[in-house]
Amino acid sequence: MRVTLLGTGDTTGTPTVGCDCDTCETARERGIERTRFSVHVENERTGESLLIDFSPDFRTQFLRDGVSLPDAAIVTHIHFDHLDGLGNVFRVFDALDLYAANETDPKTGNSVAETVREDYHYLEMLEIHPTTPLEPVEICGFDVTLVPVDHPPLICYGVAIEDPETGAKLSLSGDTSYDIPDPSRECLADPDLLLADAIVPAHLCEYHPMGGRHENDDGVPRTFGTKHMTREGALDLADELNAEQTRLVHLAHYYPADEAFEEPLAVDGEQYDL
Repeated sequence: MRVTLLGTGDTTGTPTVGCDCDTCETARERGIERTRFSVHVENERTGESLLIDFSPDFRTQFLRDGVSLPDAAIVTHIHFDHLDGLGNVFRVFDALDLYAANETDPKTGNSVAETVREDYHYLEMLEIHPTTPLEPVEICGFDVTLVPVDHPPLICYGVAIEDPETGAKLSLSGDTSYDIPDPSRECLADPDLLLADAIVPAHLCEYHPMGGRHENDDGVPRTFGTKHMTREGALDLADELNAEQTRLVHLAHYYPADEAFEEPLAVDGEQYDL
C-alpha cells in the first residue's frame, strides 16, 4: 500500500492567497505547499488506486506528484475543500466508481451520496455507490470502512483502509472534533499510519469565538471550536488508537511559523509504503 499525501492543508491552504503572515512567507521561501485535502492510495499488488476526497487543487496535485489517476474514489463529506475538485474528472476519466455514505444528513436532507449525485449529475462517467458506514466494502483490493466522526453541522466520515493480504492498515480521522464515537475508534484502531485532522495548536483556542473543548487531564483543549481537533487532540487520539506512525493533516496557516513545519505536521507530496 503506497500512500501519497496530495493535500495536507485546510480550506485556504498554505500559503494562503493574499496572506503575508510569517507562516505563509516561510512556506513560500522554502517552496512548501499545503494544498486542500486529498490522499492517494495505491494497491501495488493489483495496480489499482483509490482517491480520498476531491481537492479543488486536484489538477495541480496530480501533475505535481505524478501519481496515477484513481480507479475509485471516496467522498468523506460535502464541504468545498473535499468535494469541489470532482468537476476535474470531466473529459479526464471514461469511468470512475465513487463511494459515499448513504446516511441521510438531517442538515441537508440528503446523504453524501445523494448530494454528489445531484450536484454532479452532468458527470455521466460516475458510478456512485451509496455505502453503509461501519460496514467494510471491497475497493481496489482493499477492505474499506467509512466511520462516522464529529464535524457539525454536517455528517462526516473518517476512513479505515486495510489490505487483507498484507495486513497493512491506513486510518484517516476525517474532519472531526476529538469526540469520535467509540465504534468508529474501534474501526480506526491499530493503524500502521494515521492521518489525523489537527487544524491548529491548542494555544490558539483562545482566539476562537467558541474557545476549546474536550480538554485533557491538564486542561489542554483537544477540539478547536466545534469542528476540528487541535494538534494536541490529534496526538492524544493517535496514542489512544495505538498508531504506529502519525502525520497531522488539514493544517491551517494559523500555526506560528516556528511551529508550522515541525514534526509530525505533514506537507504535500509525502509518500509512505505500508
